[in-house]
Amino acid sequence: MSDPVYLAVALDVPLPGLFDYSHVAPVAPGVRVRVTFGRRVMVGMVWAVREQPGVAADRVRPIESVLDDLPPMPADWLRLAEFAARYYHHPLGEVLLPALPPPLRKPAAYTGARSAGGPVSRADRRPRAAKSKPVGVSPVEPPPLTPAQGAAMDSLQALMDDGRGIALLHGVTGSGKTELYLRLARQVLAQGRQVLLLVPEINLTPQLEQVVAGRLCAIGAGHEESTDGAAGGAMAILHSRLSEGERLRAWLRVARGQADILLGTRLALMTPMPRLGLIIVDEEHDASYKQQDGLRYSARDLAVWRGHDLGIPVVLGSATPSLESWRRAQRGDYRLVSLPERAQAQALPDIHLVDTRRSQLEQGFTPQLLQALESRLRLGEQSLVFINRRGYAPVLRCASCGWVSQCNQCTAHTVLHREAGRRAVLQCHHCGDARPVPRACPDCGDQDLQPMGRGTQRVEEFLAERFPQARIVRIDADATRRKGSAQALFAQVHAGDADILVGTQMVSKGHDFANLGLVGVLNADATLFAQDFRAPERLFAQLMQVAGRAGRRTAGAQVLVQTDYPDQAVYQALCRHDYRSFAETALAEREDLGLPPFSSQALLTAQAGRLAEALGFLEAVRALAGTLPEARGVRVYDAVPLRVVRVARVERAQLLIESVRRSALHRLLRVLLPQVDGLATGRSLRWGIEVDPQEI
Repeated sequence: MSDPVYLAVALDVPLPGLFDYSHVAPVAPGVRVRVTFGRRVMVGMVWAVREQPGVAADRVRPIESVLDDLPPMPADWLRLAEFAARYYHHPLGEVLLPALPPPLRKPAAYTGARSAGGPVSRADRRPRAAKSKPVGVSPVEPPPLTPAQGAAMDSLQALMDDGRGIALLHGVTGSGKTELYLRLARQVLAQGRQVLLLVPEINLTPQLEQVVAGRLCAIGAGHEESTDGAAGGAMAILHSRLSEGERLRAWLRVARGQADILLGTRLALMTPMPRLGLIIVDEEHDASYKQQDGLRYSARDLAVWRGHDLGIPVVLGSATPSLESWRRAQRGDYRLVSLPERAQAQALPDIHLVDTRRSQLEQGFTPQLLQALESRLRLGEQSLVFINRRGYAPVLRCASCGWVSQCNQCTAHTVLHREAGRRAVLQCHHCGDARPVPRACPDCGDQDLQPMGRGTQRVEEFLAERFPQARIVRIDADATRRKGSAQALFAQVHAGDADILVGTQMVSKGHDFANLGLVGVLNADATLFAQDFRAPERLFAQLMQVAGRAGRRTAGAQVLVQTDYPDQAVYQALCRHDYRSFAETALAEREDLGLPPFSSQALLTAQAGRLAEALGFLEAVRALAGTLPEARGVRVYDAVPLRVVRVARVERAQLLIESVRRSALHRLLRVLLPQVDGLATGRSLRWGIEVDPQEI
C-alpha cells in the first residue's frame, strides 16, 4: 500500500491551529470531510496537504469520509475566512464552518450519505416552490434622477469605471440612495456578474425584495426558478430567520452562480459568489453588522476587505455614516458622494424639541405631542410614536418598602410584560427568564405593586384609551416573533390600515411610509447617560433615522422630541439635520481623548461563577502583557466588571487593550493570546476576545 497522505483539517472547536488526519489520497483545500475528534464525529474542512504530520504518525486518525457533494470552496472565499481568522484572532475552524449553512456542517446529515445523497442532494431533489409571481419579472421603468442624484451618479460612475474602490454615499433620509444602488447593480448584472446587497435588519428584506425584483430580476444571467420563495429567479435572500432548508437552497443557488443578486443580512457576507462584481452595504453605520457572539466580526469591514481583495467596487450608504467611515472619506481613503436633498419634492420634516421640564406629562406624553397626534388623526395622516423600550414597564415597584422586580439570575431588573389575553409576566431581557407577576410584594406583602416607566405595550395601551377611534399598530420584538409577522404588520401600515404606529428601532430605518406626517420620540434622554463613548453617535443616528420616516410623501411633516436637555449638542445638530457638524464635533472630541477612530481597541472578557475569579484572571493577563516587549505603545487598562455584571448566574468582567497604532495592537495580541489559554488552565472560566468592540 502507498504511504498515507496527511491532511490539515480545520474544525469548529475553540482551540488554536489545525488538526492532522490521514487519507489514502490528497484532498483539495476547501473540501469538507467527516472525522472523529475525541469521542465526537464532526464535519471539518481541509486546509492543506502535509508531507508529515505535526504529531507522531501513530497518533493520527484517518478521516471517515470525504464529503464530495460540493466542489471545493473557492480560493477567494478561503482567503476571506483566513483574513477574518487572523484579524479577529479566532481559530480558523470557528470561521470556516459557521459560515456554511447548518446542514453542510452537521455530521448526522451525512449518515448513510451514499443512499440518501446528503443535504445537497436532498435540496436539489426538493420540488420547486409554488410562486405567487411569474418567474420572468418585467423590469420597472426607472424614475428620472433629480439633479442631486445625477451628480452623485456621475461620481459613482467614476468608481464603476475604475472597477474598484470604496464609495461612501452620504444621503439624507429619502434622498434616493436605493435608486442609485439599483442603477449600479443594473450595470453589473448586464455584464454577467453578481451583486451582493447587505441590509442591517431582517425586516428590511421584504420591502427591498419587491423593489429589487421589479427592477433587476429579469436582467442577470441566472434565470432559474427560485426554490426559496424569492421573488424573481435571479435573486436569493439570506437571513437568520430562514429555515435550514431555505437557507441551504438559497446559498446553493448563489454559490453555483444561478442567482445574480444576493440580498441579505450580515451572514450573507460569507457566501461564495463566483461572479461577484459589486458589494453594497446599506445603512453602513448600523450596529447590527457587528456579530455579538462567536466570531465577533464586522460585516461592513469584511465587505470592504472582500471588495479590495477581489478588485471590485464597494458602496457604503447611510444618512448618518459611522465616524470611522466618515473619517476615512475625509482623509480620501473613500470616495465621498453626497445627496443633500430628498428625491421627492417634499422637504425634510421640521424637528422640534419639547422641554419636558416645563410640561405636565400624561403617561409620558406632553400636551404638545398629544395635540399633534390628534391633529394628524383629523388630517387622515399617520403618526409614529418611537420609544426604544419594549414591554409594558421597565420595572415593577412596591411603594411601601421600595422593592423592585429583580432577575434572580442577573444583576438586572425584570421588565413587566402585559398584553391583552395573556398572563402578565416579569421577564429578564438578558437571560430570558420569565416569571408570573407576584400577587403581593415579596418583602412586605403589600398588594399595591406599581409599574414604573413605560415600554411599547404601555404606550399602546394609553394611546388606545386616549384615541379610541384610532387604529393602533405596535411593532417590536414581542409583536414580530412569529415568522412573517413583521412583514404582515408593515404591510398593514403601508396599506393605510393604521393611524398610529408604536415602535422600537425596528421601525427607524429603511421603511418608506407614504402617509406619515408626525414622529413623536419618547425617552430619548436615557441614551445620553450611557457609559459607552459611542452612545451620542448611536443616539444621533437613531433619531435622524426615525425622523427621516416622516414627510416622504406628505408636506408639513413634523418631528417632536421630548427631552429634559434641549440644549444638548446632539439635539441641536438633530434639529438642523446637520450630520456634518455633529461628526466634526464628535471626531474632535474623540481625537482629544484618543478614542476610535484615532485608536484601535480590543476587549478581553472573562466569565466565571464568581466575579473575583474573572477579575483575577484578567489581572493576570494584564500582568503578563506588561512583561512582553510587544506591549510597547499599547495601553492595557485595569480589569473591571461589566455594567450588567451577572447574566444567567455567570459573573462577567472585561479588560480593554488600546493603541494609537493598529499594527502595534495586533502585534501584541498575536503574542499574548496564545499564552492566555495557559493562564486559564485550572480555572473554571471562559474567556474571549473582541477586536474593534462596538460597545464597552
